[in-house]
Amino acid sequence: MSMKKLILLIAAAFVLHSAWSQEQSAVFTHYHINPILISPAVAGFNENHQIHMNVRSQWTGFPESPKSYGIGYNGPIGKTLGIGIGVMSENLGNMTNTRLQLNYAFRYEVKNVKFAAGFSTEFLTKKVAESVLTSPLYDPDDNIIENAVDGNKIFDASLGAYATFKKNTFVGVTFPNLVVAKIGEIETGQNEGSLFKYSIITFGHEFEVEPYNFKLRPSVLVYNIKDMPLQIDFNMVGSFINDKLIAGVSVRGGTGGATGILLGTNVDVFKLYYSYDLTFQKFQKYNSGSHELTLLFSFDRGKKRYDRSPN
Repeated sequence: MSMKKLILLIAAAFVLHSAWSQEQSAVFTHYHINPILISPAVAGFNENHQIHMNVRSQWTGFPESPKSYGIGYNGPIGKTLGIGIGVMSENLGNMTNTRLQLNYAFRYEVKNVKFAAGFSTEFLTKKVAESVLTSPLYDPDDNIIENAVDGNKIFDASLGAYATFKKNTFVGVTFPNLVVAKIGEIETGQNEGSLFKYSIITFGHEFEVEPYNFKLRPSVLVYNIKDMPLQIDFNMVGSFINDKLIAGVSVRGGTGGATGILLGTNVDVFKLYYSYDLTFQKFQKYNSGSHELTLLFSFDRGKKRYDRSPN
């Protein structure tokens, strides 16, 4: 076996292991501009109805590289409630993961503090393509592969809290993987989830430089999720000309590290964001980086209104 084929095989195994083990994670890197991706408490938080679409192409140029797609909605119900629904699909080689997530949130505001608590339920289907059954390496007596081709169904849940102080400082915490219970005839033993064992913490502040019509928002995300080492993201986003031009940079620590740039624009009810990132790992030389695109529409009961994101 050539060295290149060996590297491809190891990388493919890593992708499949990561996809199979992560029941809930920050699939998209645009969570700092669209925090509903990581926190159920954000549903309806900004008092606007939002529709978002995300596309991420990871490790571009590498055979069978991961592709992620998502579409979702979240908005307020009355003065205190919020709901959200999202569908995500991940294609990783011969594996496809499909998620349906429902978010429920309660929010209230006292003086300069706005707080929300949220809960989400998630239904995840993991399926391996039938083409693996024709592989010369396939063992007909391997029940795990047969079950994977039929599709494994998993139920999970998350809790979250989110708060802003004087509209400029924000902090949030999410506890994912509370259940991780398989659905169906497969024997699972004990559930893999654990109450408050895993967490995602985010915080930041927005600085306004009024004479120059400029805003700067540094933020940090710390996440400890199932089957992944502790990671920390540092984000810095600047907005200019009443948020018509947005630019940012992100640096990730853990698992080798990564860095990326963000560009975006905001026109009335429409927002567009694009990012490009590279890892600091040796595997980077075998691909040309990752691309992500987010489209976000924000409206208030049919009336056009500028959307101020929670963070």
